[in-house]
Order: sequence, then structure tokens, then C-alpha cells
Amino acid sequence: MSGTALDAAFFVRWMTVSAAAVDREADRLTELDSAIGDADHGSNMQRGFAAVTKVLEAEQPATPGAVLMTAGRQLISTVGGASGPLYGTLLRRSGKALGDAPQVTAEELRAGLSAGVDAVAKLGGAAPGDKTMLDALVPAVEALAGTSGSFDAAADAAGKGALATVPLLAKKGRASYLGERSIGHQDPGATSSALLFTALAEVAK
Repeated sequence: MSGTALDAAFFVRWMTVSAAAVDREADRLTELDSAIGDADHGSNMQRGFAAVTKVLEAEQPATPGAVLMTAGRQLISTVGGASGPLYGTLLRRSGKALGDAPQVTAEELRAGLSAGVDAVAKLGGAAPGDKTMLDALVPAVEALAGTSGSFDAAADAAGKGALATVPLLAKKGRASYLGERSIGHQDPGATSSALLFTALAEVAK
């Protein structure tokens, strides 16, 4: 995996396929959010990623880092609630870590995503097990670093991480206000985070 060179076009495709996945799953994300949140995660993410694809088409960033930073900025400005700052931070920090290189390796992407995930944890004050997007993001990045590290493994780990939020008690975010009533529901943020890694694996094929 580490020898694969990924250019700006790859990252634009990743964001475009992510947007299509969010659009397709928007109703489900909102349904999940209606149980333990504000019932707007799907529509917020849908609006944000539609704006991302539009700005990437208009600006055509020249480097992988610039693609992610542009996408992150757009999410912060268009997505309401906590999701905008959190997703925006994930992509902007990851993009910043990639720097100005015209191409990056999969290993460099993993390191960039790791920096992005760390920034999300710091911003939200959350950790794995708190029933947040980190429950999908952390295992996904860890899978990328594993001996069989691949985008497919990361997508699988993110999906399993999202499912594993069902029995958890929410300790951060809007769902934490519900206390034990948050148990038994899948976290919408972890679910949408898993979509990003599913899209990444699809684009890498």
C-alpha cells in the first residue's frame, strides 16, 4: 500500500464519491440522529458535501493537501451544529499534514488522517468509546497502519466501529444529554465517518 502515489485527482474523486454516499444515506443518517440528536445530521452533511463537490469543481486544487483543506473549509462554512467544525477539522488538519506535495503515498495519507483524527479528539474532548465519530475514525486509521493495512481494511474497521456504538452510553455531544436512553442507538457521526472510508476504498480500487 505504501508505494501507491495518490494525486489531487484521486482526492477529488474521494470527496465526490463521499458526497454521493452521504446523499444516498442522508435519510438514514437523519433517522439515526432523530433518536439521539437533533434529527438534522443527514440533511446537514448532504448540504455540506454538495457544497464541497461544487467548490472543488470550481477551484480545482492542485495538490492532495489543498483538496482536503478546501473541502474542510467548505464543511465548516456550510454544515450546521457540531458536525461542520468536527468534519472540517478532520479534513483541514489532514490536508495541512500532507503539505504541498503534488502526490502522496498511502502511508502519508494515513499519517495525515491520524493528525486529523487527533485534532478532532482534541476539539471535541472525546475518546473512543464515548459514542462519537471517533469510534469509526480511530479503528479506521489504526487499520491503515496494520500489517495488512489497506483502504478496504480501513473501511471495514470504520463500519464495525460505527456498529459497535449501538450498546455504548454517549458521553459527549448532544446524545450525552439523554444518559442511558442513548444506549441501543447507532451513533450518526460514526456512521457518516464510516461512509468516508467506504468511499476511499471504492476510489482506490
